[in-house]
Amino acid sequence: MGAREPSLEELLEEKKRVRNPLVPVGALITAGVLTAGLISFRRGNSQLGQMLMRARVVVQGATVALMVGTACYYGENPWKSSETPHFSQNPSSGHLRRRAEAISNQVVKLKDEGNTFPLFDLKKRKEKKEENLGQVLTQSQTSAAGFWVPSLHPRYLLSILGPDLDISLWIKMPERSKSSSVSNLPLILDIDDFKGDFSFDALFGNLVNELLPSFQEEEADSAGEHGLGGSEVLQNGQVRASSDAAKFAQGLSTPLFPEVDSLLSLFKDSCKELIDLRNQIDGRLYNLKQEVSTQDAKHRKTLTELEKGVDGLFDSFARLDSRISSVGQTAAKIGDHLQSADAQRETAGQTIELVKYLMEFNSSPGDLMELSPLFSDDSRVAEAASIAQKLRSFAEEDIARAVPSVVGSATASRGLEVAVANLQEYCNELENRLLARFDAASQRRELSTMSECAKILSQFNRGSSAMQHYVATRPMFIDVEVMNSDTRSVLGDQGSQASPSNVARGLSSLYKEITDTVRKEAATILAVFPSPNDVMSILVQRVLEQRVTALLDKLLVKPSLVNPPPMEEGGLLLYLRMLAVAYEKTQELARELRAVGCGDLDVEGLTESLFSSHMDEYPEHEQASLRQLYQAKLEELRSENQNVSDSTGTIGRSKGASVASSHQQISVAVVTEFVRWNEEALTRCTLFSSQPATLAANVKAVFTCLLDQVSQYITDGLERARDSLTEAATMRERFVLGTSVSRRVAAAAASAAEAAAAAGESSFRSFMVAVQRCGSSVAIVQQYFANSISRLLLPVDGAHAASCEEMATAMSSAEGAAHKGLQQCIETVMAEVERLLSAEQKATDFRSTDDGMAPDHRPTNACTRVVAYLSRVLEAAFTALEGLNKQAFLTELGNRLYKGLLNHWQKFTFNPSGGLRLKRDITEYGEFVRSFNAPSVDEKFELLGILANVFIVAPESLSSLFEGTPSIRKDAQRFIQLRDDYKSAKLASRLSSLWSSSS
Repeated sequence: MGAREPSLEELLEEKKRVRNPLVPVGALITAGVLTAGLISFRRGNSQLGQMLMRARVVVQGATVALMVGTACYYGENPWKSSETPHFSQNPSSGHLRRRAEAISNQVVKLKDEGNTFPLFDLKKRKEKKEENLGQVLTQSQTSAAGFWVPSLHPRYLLSILGPDLDISLWIKMPERSKSSSVSNLPLILDIDDFKGDFSFDALFGNLVNELLPSFQEEEADSAGEHGLGGSEVLQNGQVRASSDAAKFAQGLSTPLFPEVDSLLSLFKDSCKELIDLRNQIDGRLYNLKQEVSTQDAKHRKTLTELEKGVDGLFDSFARLDSRISSVGQTAAKIGDHLQSADAQRETAGQTIELVKYLMEFNSSPGDLMELSPLFSDDSRVAEAASIAQKLRSFAEEDIARAVPSVVGSATASRGLEVAVANLQEYCNELENRLLARFDAASQRRELSTMSECAKILSQFNRGSSAMQHYVATRPMFIDVEVMNSDTRSVLGDQGSQASPSNVARGLSSLYKEITDTVRKEAATILAVFPSPNDVMSILVQRVLEQRVTALLDKLLVKPSLVNPPPMEEGGLLLYLRMLAVAYEKTQELARELRAVGCGDLDVEGLTESLFSSHMDEYPEHEQASLRQLYQAKLEELRSENQNVSDSTGTIGRSKGASVASSHQQISVAVVTEFVRWNEEALTRCTLFSSQPATLAANVKAVFTCLLDQVSQYITDGLERARDSLTEAATMRERFVLGTSVSRRVAAAAASAAEAAAAAGESSFRSFMVAVQRCGSSVAIVQQYFANSISRLLLPVDGAHAASCEEMATAMSSAEGAAHKGLQQCIETVMAEVERLLSAEQKATDFRSTDDGMAPDHRPTNACTRVVAYLSRVLEAAFTALEGLNKQAFLTELGNRLYKGLLNHWQKFTFNPSGGLRLKRDITEYGEFVRSFNAPSVDEKFELLGILANVFIVAPESLSSLFEGTPSIRKDAQRFIQLRDDYKSAKLASRLSSLWSSSS
């Protein structure tokens, strides 16, 4: 406590101002650069002065930035240093540490015959003071240690003990019995245990309460060894002994904590001293805060003054910078004026030289001998050409601006006209000389000399003469043998007919050769000419317009539409195929040339122009070709039919007619060939037509030709099949006999009728085949339209709908012929049915004389023949017709058969057994017509079955037959009249009242 307390100087280190050493260095560099710049301006070196002034601005800015940065960094503490003491710690840390050591040395260290209880293991520097503490605090073997530590705040305790203090608490429990072993129970305390509401009182109190029972048990054990009675430990830590033990304890025991009072007073005094010390430290801290506030105010005042000085310095630098910038701008303007004056001086010198040369050319017309050596020196040809071009341009412009009214101007104009003439003559002579040198170098393949000449010649009309001359001298344009070789490679030998495939191969080979030649020339042009794209444009144009055009003129000869070439020579189709091959291959050549390079030349447009004369009339040639092919095919079919007719010269008329008719039938293969021709034409339309509108128009025209051809072909085929039906009908009418003829005539007529029936059946089958093939042909055309034509017409509004309408119109004629032919087929079938019924049906079939015998349930012979005929004939109809066409045909045939049977049965009378046979026939007919799938026809034959009952029932039961079906009453009246007992049973009078009452 009597140690000397540290003063303020000991607690705080000396305040040191921190300065940035780069600031004065930057200021010195700025002054040096500024001085050097001013010296440079004074000596007239403006360029160096400008550079130094710019460097001065950079250094000056960096210096000011350092000043501002230093001021901002040390704004709140201008004495900031890495060695500044940390004020958050206790300023008198040395004194407090000494006090803390004095307090810690008073911690109890008990000894019991060598067994110690270390509670706090401090550093080795406290060992000496532990000996003093051991002298103060000692106790006997049975005593327990107890102490009191004042409550301290954890942070305050840590500030006293220091962050490097290692606190560990070890508790060594005494021996419980002789058999128990000594165990050390460590209690480790870290900094987190001192956080929050921490109290040493509570800590050590808990430790005492935990250790006390163990000491009491040890004491009791030791007392038992000396012959004392047992004792009882209470809950409060006291021991209640028996009577003998209590007496012994009163004489031998001592107080458990004999030094508590002395320790308590010692700790109280220490707390009081600590409080006084804390008050002293608080007072010193307050004084320090006051002193720091005073120093801070002084620092802020100094900083304000420094900022004002910096602002003034900035203003000075700004004024100086503006002056320097003004001087620099003035110097730059002076430099620009000097540069302009130098350029004008140089231009004036060149103008003087040009005027001198112009006067030389203006001396006398046609006199070029007295010119300067420049114009005759071969080594200076480029310079001479440039000067000559400038002089000629100047003279021509002066002549254009001359005013004839002024005499001086007129005279000058006349003089310049002489100069222009001389210059033109000299330029022509120089250009010819350069072209000759260029040709000589070209023959020797001296690319450098060629390039030099081409560069000089580019000053004459932009080098067009040199480019045209180079292209015109290429062997492919001047060698006649090359032209002839092109023709032979494509067309072959003279007199032979070239095929499109051979022409395609020849054109591919020739165009590949042309492309390779142009590619080689492109390499030379790129190395020689200053503008290779222009030369390539001229070369490619010359190739297409001269070499390719000459070949196309020999390959494509436009035929006449009035007198087209015959099919034996290929016809119009050969010309169109050649045109397509040539066009396609030439387009490929154009793309290859475009890839090689042709400048700004429109190669595709130029290629199109080569075929413009052929494209103008292409649609007409295509349609004429299709018509020619159609006519040739028809002639071929007629020739085949004629050969077939000639081969059947001895065959009978009907048999020969049927054979010829079979060969004149509609052929689906022929229609497929028509479509194939049209598809080929469609491919050419797509190739030649690039615009959608043009393509749609051409496609529509080509498809219209196909519609006309197919419509005419199938219509003619159907008409030929109808003709056979008509001929069969004529044969039937020719052999119709009257009622009274002889038996021989009747037999001959019957034989002829059989032949007519066979012809009719054959014609029926032929027409059904024609109808079937007609439907297949129309389906092929419709499929072709949907797959190929439709997609090309859709982009143009209205084109698709117009083509659909044309297709419907074209097929309407074929539909009309088919409808008429189907009507004739029905007439043919019904005529044969009537013939069979008339020939086979007998009166006894429905009026048997042996009425009392068992009825015959078989159909009549006439019914069997008719059903067999219908089954045989209609088999072809079932195969040929489909859909609604089939349903309409069979329905019409069923209705006609119903009416024909009604009319046929009106010729006979019926008894009951005959009625049964009639009903059996009706059932047979009904089962056959049920295959028609015509509900209306089935219903009519069902009603016929009901009508047949009028011949079976008794007369008195007739009225009950029509109660459910009043619709057949009219037909029933006619059938009742056919009963054999109609008059005998007086059915007329009996049923008259029934008809009148029901009506």
